Amino acid sequence: MIPGSRVPGRTWTVRLIGHGDHSVSVTCSVEACRMPPRSKDTGAMRRFAAEHARAHARLATVRPNAACACGAAECAFHEGSRASCAGTPLLVLVHNPVVGQVWTLAEVCQSCAPLIGNLSVLGRAQRPAAAGAPAAVPAVAQQTRTAVPGGFSSPQAAPEASPARRRPQRGGPRRAR
Repeated sequence: MIPGSRVPGRTWTVRLIGHGDHSVSVTCSVEACRMPPRSKDTGAMRRFAAEHARAHARLATVRPNAACACGAAECAFHEGSRASCAGTPLLVLVHNPVVGQVWTLAEVCQSCAPLIGNLSVLGRAQRPAAAGAPAAVPAVAQQTRTAVPGGFSSPQAAPEASPARRRPQRGGPRRAR
């Protein structure tokens, strides 16, 4: 690779798809990922899809020479507004909790990120180390890579919701009286 050249920004998409028999299935844009069979337990499949997207995010390292995936997609992530792609590459999660059926991870630039709705920034590209200096790999990333089974796609890879977890309140925040 030529020093200073850009590589295409990566995108991963995990979808929850409903079927006519009231079952759902999960798909991933990475063909190597194995998905569980159809199920009528929508909640479990939604949790699996969210965990699968998180697993991709844990394994991805934002590349400092990544071009904006948004620009490659003709700014489809932020329709209606254009930006000239510039700035540090970021790893972002685009997920609308109201719809809740699609999780998209992408490497986008700093200019496009503020224009994308329902976005969470998960990581920022690290500046390249000085020539001759060893590249530092965070210990957390090494532990995460070994803790996740190959492909992180089996239904057993999705953790069950802990019983101590509280359900979100409906109707928004409560007012002080």
